[in-house]
Amino acid sequence: MESKIARALKLGSEPVALLWSDVRPEGAAQFSPGTRSCVMFMVATASKGKTAVFDRETFGCPGGGVGLGFGNIYEKFPGGIPGFCGFLSNGNEKDPAGKAIGEGMRAGGAPEEFVHHFLHGERFKKSPEAVKWFIEANPIQDIPAKYVIMKPLSEVDPEKEEPISVTFLVNPDQLSALVILGNYDRPGLENVAVPYAAACQVVGIVSYREAHSQNPRCLIGLTDLSARKYLKGQGMADKLTFTIPYRRLCEMEENVAGSFLEERTWAEVIA
Repeated sequence: MESKIARALKLGSEPVALLWSDVRPEGAAQFSPGTRSCVMFMVATASKGKTAVFDRETFGCPGGGVGLGFGNIYEKFPGGIPGFCGFLSNGNEKDPAGKAIGEGMRAGGAPEEFVHHFLHGERFKKSPEAVKWFIEANPIQDIPAKYVIMKPLSEVDPEKEEPISVTFLVNPDQLSALVILGNYDRPGLENVAVPYAAACQVVGIVSYREAHSQNPRCLIGLTDLSARKYLKGQGMADKLTFTIPYRRLCEMEENVAGSFLEERTWAEVIA
């Protein structure tokens, strides 16, 4: 599928289609079981033209497993849900059980950065209670498919497959254009949302929720500092994600002709 939007944006990378499937694509990039990594590496891989695949053993990290729709993987985090609540907020060191878990991971050779954050917290939420609210608000689900596939949109055949959503990696100018296009044909001011969630969760489960809503919204993501740190070396330091449920993408593709994307202001901005 060729994207009129990507061409008008002079995107420079492939839009990334996300699909569910029970069939693993041949030759796809995939984490090894048990490997700790970031789902967004695979988003970057797909944006460069190579298909990537995930399953319930190869999602990179607990947040990635949640983000891709493989259930509430936070329950399997060291120390369970309470351990994760401490990890994302002010740490587990003050809880004797949490401190013992952290020291045990250190003795077992766990990455020091992870142990540090487990004990002292990433401080992305003010308190463990605030993390509980975050978990409850997240549209956690277990998808009815074996695999989540990310592939270049140009390799999608709309006659044979239908993505759940499509993600564009964009700079500030391209993001501005997509926000305008996302509101171009709809009433209201909030047809584009910026959810507070991990980068992979915006691309994954938050987009799944929007895809099944009556009026699906577009989603701005990659405001996740951990993911941004990992992706700086991938040439993406100036990028955010813009994820569009596929049904909404098809509408927006038809709105390119006759829109501001063919006018002087945009041409001067993108030049």
